[in-house]
Parts: sequence; C-alpha cells; structure tokens
Amino acid sequence: MSNPSPLTEEAEAQPAFTPPLLSCLVFLTRYFEQPRSADALRAGLPEASGDFDHSLFQRAAARIGFSARRVKRPLKSISALTLPAVLELKNGGACILLEVSEKGQARLIASDDLDHEVRTDLQSLARDYQGHALLVRPRYRYDHRSQGTRIQSPRAWFWGTLARSWGIYSEVLLASLLINLLTIASPLFIMNVYDRVVPNNAIETLWVLAAGIALVFGFDFLLKTLRAYFIDFAGKRADVLLASQIFDRILGSRMEARPSSAGAFASNLREFETLRDFFTSATLAAIIDLPFIALFIGVIWLIGGPVAYVSMLAVPLVLFVGLLLQIPLGRVVRRVFRESAQKHGTLVEALSGLETVKAQGAEGSLQHRWEESAGRIARSGMTSRLLSSLTINFAGLAQQLAVIGTVVIGVYQIADGSLTVGGLVACTLLTGRALAPLGQIAGILARFHQSMTALKALDKVMKLPQERPLDRAFLHRPLLRGDIELRKVDFQYPGQSVNSLSDVSLKIGAGERVAIIGRIGSGKTTLEKLLLGLYQQTAGTIFLDGTDLRQIDPADLRRTIGYVPQDITLFFGSLRQNIALGNPHADDAAILRAAQLAGVDEFASHHPMGYDLPVGERGEGLSGGQRQAIAIARALLSDPPILIFDEPTNAMDNRSEEGFKNRLMQILPGKTLLVVTHRASLLTLVDRLIVLDGGRVVADGPREAVLQALASERVRAVQT
Repeated sequence: MSNPSPLTEEAEAQPAFTPPLLSCLVFLTRYFEQPRSADALRAGLPEASGDFDHSLFQRAAARIGFSARRVKRPLKSISALTLPAVLELKNGGACILLEVSEKGQARLIASDDLDHEVRTDLQSLARDYQGHALLVRPRYRYDHRSQGTRIQSPRAWFWGTLARSWGIYSEVLLASLLINLLTIASPLFIMNVYDRVVPNNAIETLWVLAAGIALVFGFDFLLKTLRAYFIDFAGKRADVLLASQIFDRILGSRMEARPSSAGAFASNLREFETLRDFFTSATLAAIIDLPFIALFIGVIWLIGGPVAYVSMLAVPLVLFVGLLLQIPLGRVVRRVFRESAQKHGTLVEALSGLETVKAQGAEGSLQHRWEESAGRIARSGMTSRLLSSLTINFAGLAQQLAVIGTVVIGVYQIADGSLTVGGLVACTLLTGRALAPLGQIAGILARFHQSMTALKALDKVMKLPQERPLDRAFLHRPLLRGDIELRKVDFQYPGQSVNSLSDVSLKIGAGERVAIIGRIGSGKTTLEKLLLGLYQQTAGTIFLDGTDLRQIDPADLRRTIGYVPQDITLFFGSLRQNIALGNPHADDAAILRAAQLAGVDEFASHHPMGYDLPVGERGEGLSGGQRQAIAIARALLSDPPILIFDEPTNAMDNRSEEGFKNRLMQILPGKTLLVVTHRASLLTLVDRLIVLDGGRVVADGPREAVLQALASERVRAVQT
C-alpha cells in the first residue's frame, strides 16, 4: 500500500470512483426530481469489486420507486417517448440519452460528468453504443387520499415471485397432461394383447403394438425429464429471488423491530427451505398429478362401466380420512416449528458465548436446556410421523381393497359379457394408477402444513418496518457539516416501560468536540444510536444541519458519521475486508491512512500476511485492543465530518491510547467529535462535557467547569 493522498471535500461527497451505471442513475434521480446520492442508491446492494451491472441498476431503481427495463434495441429504434434512456457503451461506460433532434444530433450526459451536456451526431454515438439500453421511469405514487381504497395483496412477495415463472409452470402443466395421457397407453396395450393378439395369434400386430408402446415410453421418459428440469429451473429462479428479498428485508428493517432471539429468528428463516421445496420440487409434480385421478376414473368407466364405482368410492374416502387427520397434524407441525426455533436459539446462544459458558462452568445448564428442547421435538416429531403413517397406511389399504373390488365386479361383468378379460386387466391397472397419488397425500399434506407455517413466519419478516420504505422520499443531503441539535427528545426501547432518555435538549456545533459522561445506564449509548438513526425518538426532534434527522436518507446520514460502538463486531474475512466493511470500494491508500490513524498498522505491519491477516468470526484470535483499533479504522476510513466514539480505548493499554490520541488530534480540526467514556485520559480530546443521569442532561458546559462541579458534588453523577 502506498501513502494516501489528502481527501478533498468533493471526495467526501462521493466515492473516488462511481461506476458508470450508478452515476447515470444518480443523474436520473435528479432529472425526475427525486435526488439520491450514489451511497444511498448502492446501500445494501450485493456489489462486488465495484461491479455495478445492469441487474444491480434495476434493483437500485426498484428500491427507490423507479421501473427499469433493459432492452436490446438499435439506437434509431429508441423512441423519443422513452427518453431519457441509459445507453451501455462498448468500452464499459454508459451515458444518458436525453434527446435526438430531427437533424440527427444527440443530446446526452456522460457518466463521468453529470453537470454538463454533450452534443454529438447519432452516427458517432451508434459506433460506441453496445446495443443495450435501460429505460427508466418513476412509478406512479398514490397519495394519502387513496389509502382507504387500497387493496392489500397478502404475501404478494411470495406469490408474485412464483408468478414470474408462470411461463415455466405452464410448461410443467402441459408436460404433466401429456405424461398422464401417455400413462393410459400401457393398460390399453395390455388389453389389446389379451383381447386381440392372444386369441388370434396375431404376432405381427403384437410387434406393432410393442413398438408403439416402446415409443410412448420413450416420450414419457423425455417428458418426465423435461418436467423435472423445468421444476428445478423455476425453483432455482425463485430461490435466488426470494432469498434476496428476505435477506434484504432483514438488513433493511428498523432496529426496534429486531427479534429478541437471533437463533429463533434464524431457525424461522431456515424454514424458507421447506417452503421453497414444497413449491419447487417433486412434491409439486405429485400435486399436479392429483386432478388427473378423474381422467383415469373416466377411462375405467369407458372400458368397464360400473367397475369405476369402486375408485369413485375409494377416492373421497381416502381424502376424507386424510383431511380429518390434518387437524391434529397441523397443530403438531406448528408446535414442532416453535420448539425447533427455541432449540436453534439455544444452539446459537451457546456457540456465540462458548467462552463464557466454559469460564462460568455453565455447560450443564445449557446441556439441560438443549436436551429438554430435543426431547420435546422428538415427542412432537413422533406424533407427527404417527399421524402421517396412519394416512399413508389407510391410503394403501384403500388401494388394495379397490383392486380387489375391481376384480370382483369385473368378473361379474365378464360373466354378463359386458367386459373382456383384457378390459378387466386394464381396469385393474388403471385403478392402481388412479389411487397411487393418494398414497402421497399424507406426505403432501404434512409438508403443506410445514410450508404454510413457514410462509406465515416469513410473511412477518417481510412485514417488518423498514428504514427506507418505498413510499418515503428522503431529503438528499450529499454534504453535512455536523451541526447537531436535540429538542425535548424522549426515547423508550420497545417493550420497556421506562424512558431511556427524557426531555433531552442540547446543541452541538459543527467542529465542536464534546464528551458525554454519566453513570451506567444513564442513556449515553442510546443517544448515540438516535444520532445514527438506528432508532427513532418517541418524542421531540433531532436536527442535523437544521434538517430533521428522520428526513435524511439513512445511507447519507451514516456516510457522514464515523461510529465506534462499545460492543465491536468483526466478521470472518481478512483484516482489509474488516476495515473496509462499510466501504468495500476504498483504495489501499485510504485503508492504510485509516489503519495508521487507528493504530492497526502497528500490528499488521509486523505480521507476514499484513492486511490479508485472517480474522475469525467475531474477531477470534485478536486481542480486545486490536479489535478496537480495527473498529476505529472503519470509522475513519471515509474521513467523515462527524465522529462518535463509545469507549474507543477501554481495551487499549496506556501507550496505545496515548498514541491514538496524538494521531486523532491531527485530523480533528473541522470535525464534530462526540466521545462517550469513563476514562479521564480521553477528556483531553474535548472542550465540552455533557453529563447524563437517568436519561436526563444534568450538566453541560466547558470541560473544566463541569469537572469542578462534579468534584464539588454539585452535580449528581459519578465522577469520571
């Protein structure tokens, strides 16, 4: 890594490199008077190595209420009604075509200069044009007057995604129809052999029939293979889309909607596999085959007449018993779902806190909880399997009795001369084929209950309140200086009856350096979370540069703030990846600069792998001080105008802390600094102290004056 160059104000507003398609989308948001920054548009997208392609363009557009459609179209065929349009260029760039004059002159915006129009002739543009264009339009937004007449579509996220593959599913239905029609060929072949070939010794006819049925079986094999492929293809497509939607909703949800148990929540998400498999696996083929029972019974009636009554009686009987057993089976499946979530919660909790469990000798307690959950699941699972087996066994019994009944009635029909021996054999085979799907109905219904339970759980996830709802238009603030004001702010965590903050009012000017101190539980960390927009106050208003914090796009807000939390979370990957977690497009110079300021370079430079040093989950293998240094480097990487540090050096030794303070002082001029600390040594960084106690501001003023008030006990707070 080379030495970094100083960051300019323009670099603060935008990343050093903005992909061409992303730049074009930034321009279009301005053009349609719904401006967004590049950071706000790319926030949360699975962008790798700066590769912002057309699929990410379409996803980013959809998230802000725009429709984006990619078309392959000659330049001259792009209608003026669809302009402005984004053109993909052969060199990997892009531009926005605004207008084409009658004289063949194109007016456009280049992706690397959004502030100036370029005019060129259409022929020159056509030489650079790659052939694909993105047609973008803002979707129509309904105002509040239409809310009373709005018809909600429950679980549209799921059924709508499956509907995208309707073309594939229609081919599956067609293949199933042909497969079931071809199934009739085998009984008809046997009937003709018994009734025509054997009595007449028609060997030539036999070979013709055999060749025909072999050809039918070949088509049957091909159709079944194609049907399985289509189902798997649709399943893969739905899997990617649904998994993306679900995870996007989780990451975009508001913190107050966060579930209390991460393990139980993860278990519910795991049930997505059950839901997906039910609608995109062989189970779907079995469900599609059920209506064709009527087809086989109809063919039996055409061949044997009254012989079909046996199947007509067996089918509703099996269905009645199967549906009757689904009432207790549904209750058991829902109970297993909850018990599995609790068991998974225990597992995640134990794994995440394994070191504490061992240190406190709590293995026995957790083992008891685990075995208790496992025992309950085993008992419920046994009940579920028993009910399922009853349905399966009854369906098998009904099928056997139906075959016997078919033979008995068929013999009487033969005696009356209304049925041949071959016809009886064909009716017997068709009876077995007609009732065969009923043998799978128990498994299908059990999986149906599991899938519906999973769908309900996932539907709750998809309804979690979002930080950036589609119907919300945030203010675009590319540059924020750092003026902070709170007016009579109250806050209460969800499920709590006591305010964590009460009637908090204060002003912090841009460039001011402030420390927030107070007792444990006095509301210091809560105040930070409100400033970051992680939670919203229950009363009062928070302003940033005179703008209500709730009106600023969360991506713009958090790009403006460098935050070091008290509880640091590192992720599996390299040291470099952890530093650049929130800005994966940062260059080596910026990463090295942040690492040097935070003190990461002190231990990274002595390791043979340098910044490729592997970091385990939660920072396993690193000391507390090293983890803190990485968190500080993250906060400083984008050179934000506001810094919020929560106990940034509580795991550092005195030498490391002093070095960090000296380096930090070099970049503090012009930045707003908020430090939450219990260490008096960090107070030299600030000029002002705010004391919180019981969620209220009890002292606010110059550092020395507040410290003197604390020393003389004129302020009821713990001394730092």
